[in-house]
Amino acid sequence: MAKLSLSSLKKSELEGKKVLVRVDFNVPLNENGEITDDTRIKAAIPTIEYLIDNSARVILAAHFGRPKGQVNEKMRLTPVAKRLSALISKDVVLADSCIGAETTKLAQNLNNGDVLLLENVRFYPQEEQNDVDFAKSLASLADMYVNDAFGAAHRAHASTEGVAKLLSPSVAGFLLEKELQYLQGAIDNPQRPLVAIVGGSKVSSKIGVLDSLLDKCDKIIIGGGMIFTFFKARGLSVGNSLVEEDKLELAKDLERKAKNKGVELLLPTDVVLANEFSPNADSKISSINSISGEWMGLDIGPDSIKLFQNSLANCKTVIWNGPMGVFEFEKFANGTNAIAKTLAELSTSSDVCTIIGGGDSVAAVEKAGLASKMSHISTGGGASLELLEGKILPGVSALDNK
Repeated sequence: MAKLSLSSLKKSELEGKKVLVRVDFNVPLNENGEITDDTRIKAAIPTIEYLIDNSARVILAAHFGRPKGQVNEKMRLTPVAKRLSALISKDVVLADSCIGAETTKLAQNLNNGDVLLLENVRFYPQEEQNDVDFAKSLASLADMYVNDAFGAAHRAHASTEGVAKLLSPSVAGFLLEKELQYLQGAIDNPQRPLVAIVGGSKVSSKIGVLDSLLDKCDKIIIGGGMIFTFFKARGLSVGNSLVEEDKLELAKDLERKAKNKGVELLLPTDVVLANEFSPNADSKISSINSISGEWMGLDIGPDSIKLFQNSLANCKTVIWNGPMGVFEFEKFANGTNAIAKTLAELSTSSDVCTIIGGGDSVAAVEKAGLASKMSHISTGGGASLELLEGKILPGVSALDNK
C-alpha cells in the first residue's frame, strides 16, 4: 500500500505546525568524539529544509548507538547538532532530553522555521519497548509526524511506530520515500534482467533474502565468506575457511531451488587464500577445487571477477548487498572493488539501475569513491534486507495510506 508522503503537504498545511521528524543520525564517531561520516545527516537534509522553507517548526527525534535505556554521556547527540547546524547554516537547539517539561517548553517556544533536536530517544528503555505512554509523551510535542529514518523503519519502536499512530497526518519523508521507491520498485516491478549480488560472511544472515530473491531474480551472484558453506555442501575441501556447519543442508537446498526455478545461481570458480586472518597475510590464488590445508579464503579470485562481470553485462537492474571478501584488508579488497567499478560503469554508461542495499556494500562503494555513480545507495542495512525479504516494516506500515 502506497504511503502518504511529505511532498503531498503544501505550505498552507505546514506553516506554523510543529512537525516531529524521526531521522536516522546514528553516525560513526572517532575516539575524539568527532563524526567520521555524515552521510546519514546529509540524507535527511531535503526533508528538514522542505519543512523550514514551508515555515514549519521542526522537532527532530533520533537514536545514537546502543545506550541500553540509560543516559550515556558518550552517546549524546551534541556532535550531531553541531554538524547539522553547519550543514543547514542554521542554529539547531539540542534539548537535554527527548521528553519532559523542559523539552515541552522548548517545543512550544519554537518559531516558524526553527529546528529543535531531541536528545537520544534510546536513553529511555520505553523507546525500544514501544511503550504507549512514552509514545504519547513524544507525540504531545507536535501536531504531525514525518518518518525519514529508513535505517530504523524495521524497528517497532515508540519513535518509529508508536508515534505514527498518535499523530495525523503521519507521512514518509523524502529519504524514506526514495528508499521505498527504489528497493520496493526493484523487487515488485524491475527492469529485467534483474540480478542480485549477495555477499557477506554468513549464509545465516542472508537466508531470508536469498530465499525471497529466488522468486524474483533472473540471476543471483554469491560472494563473500558464505561461499565456503556452499562449497563444503558440494563436498569440496575448504581448508580453514569460514563454514557454518549447521547450514550445509540449507546451502544445498538453495542451489536445488534455484535450479528448479530456472534462476542462474553463480558462485566463484577461484578464490584468494590467506595463511591467516590478517591484512599482511601471505596469499595465493586457488581454484575452488584445490583449497588445501591451513589456508582460508578471504576474497574471490580474478577468474571469478571476470565471470561475474560477464554475467552482469546484460542486466538492467542490480541489487548488491554484502562484500565479495574482507575488503577492509587492502590485499583482499580486489573482488569487492571490481564489482563496485563494474556497477559504476553499468550505471553511467548503459542506464542500468544499480541499488546498493545498505551495510558493508555501502561502505565498500564509498571507500572506492564510487557512491555518486550508483543509482541509489540505501541508508539502512537491516531495513534494506527485511524489505528485500518481503517483510513489512513497522515504521512504514504505521504511516497514513495515500
